[in-house]
Amino acid sequence: MTNSPIFHSTVTGVPRIGPNRELKKTLEAYWKTGSADDAQKLSDTAYTLNADITERILSEGLDQAPTVGRSFYDAVLDTSALLGVLPQRFSDIPDHEGPLPRHSDTAFATARGTASQPASAMTKWFDTNYHYIVPELAANTTFRLNATDLLNDLAATPQSRPVFVGPFTYLALSRTSDGSQALDHLEAVAQQYAVLLDALKQRGIACVQFDEPALVTNVDPGLLPRVRAVYQELVSHGVPLIVTTYFGDATVCVETLSGIGLAGFGVDLVTSPGALPAWTGEETLVAGIVDGRNVWRTNLDQALGTLQKLSERGPVAVSTSCSLLHVPYTIAGEDLAISDWLAFGWEKIHEVGVLARALRGESTEADLADFAASRAAAADRAASPLIHNPHVQQALREVTEADRHREAADLRKKVQAETLNLPPLPTTTIGSFPQTPQIRQARAQLRRGDISAQQYHDAMVDEVKLVIAKQEELGLDVLVHGEPERNDMVQYFSEQLAGYAATHNGWVQSYGSRCVRPPIIFGDVSRPAPMTVDWYTTAAGLTDKHVKGMLTGPITMLAWSFVRDDQPLGTTADQVALALRAEIADLVAAGAQIIQVDEPAIRELLPLRVEQQPAYLRWAVGAFRLATSGVAPEVQIHTHMCYSEFNELIDTVADLDADVTSIEAARNGMQVLAALKEEGYELGVGPGVWDIHSPRVPAQQEVDELLASALTSVDPHLLWVNPDCGLKTRGWPETLASLQVLVSAAIKARAQLV
Repeated sequence: MTNSPIFHSTVTGVPRIGPNRELKKTLEAYWKTGSADDAQKLSDTAYTLNADITERILSEGLDQAPTVGRSFYDAVLDTSALLGVLPQRFSDIPDHEGPLPRHSDTAFATARGTASQPASAMTKWFDTNYHYIVPELAANTTFRLNATDLLNDLAATPQSRPVFVGPFTYLALSRTSDGSQALDHLEAVAQQYAVLLDALKQRGIACVQFDEPALVTNVDPGLLPRVRAVYQELVSHGVPLIVTTYFGDATVCVETLSGIGLAGFGVDLVTSPGALPAWTGEETLVAGIVDGRNVWRTNLDQALGTLQKLSERGPVAVSTSCSLLHVPYTIAGEDLAISDWLAFGWEKIHEVGVLARALRGESTEADLADFAASRAAAADRAASPLIHNPHVQQALREVTEADRHREAADLRKKVQAETLNLPPLPTTTIGSFPQTPQIRQARAQLRRGDISAQQYHDAMVDEVKLVIAKQEELGLDVLVHGEPERNDMVQYFSEQLAGYAATHNGWVQSYGSRCVRPPIIFGDVSRPAPMTVDWYTTAAGLTDKHVKGMLTGPITMLAWSFVRDDQPLGTTADQVALALRAEIADLVAAGAQIIQVDEPAIRELLPLRVEQQPAYLRWAVGAFRLATSGVAPEVQIHTHMCYSEFNELIDTVADLDADVTSIEAARNGMQVLAALKEEGYELGVGPGVWDIHSPRVPAQQEVDELLASALTSVDPHLLWVNPDCGLKTRGWPETLASLQVLVSAAIKARAQLV
């Protein structure tokens, strides 16, 4: 091997929220007060977290750490601010004077909206549960670099590597308002990055990373020469560049950019452990061999074998497959029976160091002990009786194709119209109501043992009574119990299902200040007992109106969990589906006539390559239908989806065969409904008319216009009126005010129908 790697070990990216959600807490405090003191605390917290994780990486023997400076919300939003293209409608927000970067308040308004202006769209980052703020561009967009604050944040040391969203990926994820093509701006964006590289070079930055995960998707081959030319120009500015892909096969990236003088390629060898045919060894291969998305311990022997084979072809550095923002910070402090099988963020950093030293032939005695522990953990997991349940496996063998089908939709519509007796444009909500400080306090008291389980239950019953009363006062047509007892729509069920494990502090960022604790699926999944029936019967006994049974669907239960990697995802999905099928049967026996099975994540797991999507959709749709097809035609099945590009999944929405599908639509102006109409969709649909992720009460005219727009695409007999998503993150005053607007809009629209 003639070349040496530009560095020996690193990680692809790092989380920003803090081990104990420190950034979340200071961010929300600043949003609440806007005070100079809280701004300073927010700035200091971001600095400290960045410094702490860099120190952790270097202390484990890694020789380079990624950095983005102070990042408060989302890297794509940071890029829009960096390029000077935050939406014009927020241009009247003054630059912040003080400890925060100048455009922070404008960026926060872009992500959250204001009292008078809606937020930018938010959607999933490729096939993960992380969300990004979608850039808004047009043909006449002018890019203007705003890098002063960023440059002041970045330390010019050999151990620090600034990371940016690459120009191709940034534009591939953008939307335009005028029908133009965002990628027409590729050269213009690259020109601004070139100016940035010049400034970084002057400051002595040793290496820069551009993330280009969009290059693992189905890229138009006609664009690739432009991508190559853009990076040739960037390389010419004299700063060593690493171009990193993840979540898929890096072949297109490597073939397109080989031989232009890049310092290296970052590649995901976990998602796509296949060949890199164009890599000649001229550039460093930053080998993502430690899984950055899942929590299982790395098989160090296998990983080292792969690294050694690659190193025969050229210089190799050891890294994670993607940013560690997708996993919790550390397994330390968790008390799980499966802890020895797991590695969270800190542990993955340690694994990278162990592998890098082994690859160089410099293993310590402690490293050799880690290899032995890795072997022992793999053997223990493979042989553990915790994993396999013969009763679940037998139930799966007995599933037939008929179990995945209901009666014809036309028959169901007729029967449901007669039995449910709902008005035109029925109003409802998605499920959750505000999780107030009192609810959170009661949950904390239960965890500490300050109150008994019965006292907690009684407090949650009081919340259900309140929610039902408020909904009846508002005049909603189909009610929910409000889900006060649920900490999270996946975690709540995982804690009641066998085969799942829950963490105490395993937080990861979902979007902005929103954090979740994904559970871990480690074994065959089953339902020991009913999970929601008591809550349904409690709520139904308080009203004469219909109350929805509320469940989380099998695909979302997978997507928002860390999944087992020792069997096909489709098998695990069917196991969860059978557990939900039993729960639905119990809800129906208890009197439920409407049951909602949420699948907000079904788009999320869609493979990034088109050729791989049909197989996924077959098992994903099949699992949902297995869960929901065991009911009589008079039972109305709802589902809910949000914050994804559903125009790509119109056929799938129909294939799910839910009687009613509610879809996030407020931020995109009901665009998805036109696609539904074009496809001849003839089932019920509830496009969101209120964007609940923006902390503002929508104007009456705004909701009236959204509903009127929906009626141009949907038969009024099939249209429901609801918010975009659940209301757990909202406060009661804005919830009541917004729902009053929603109900008023439905009443007006009904009158016009008559």
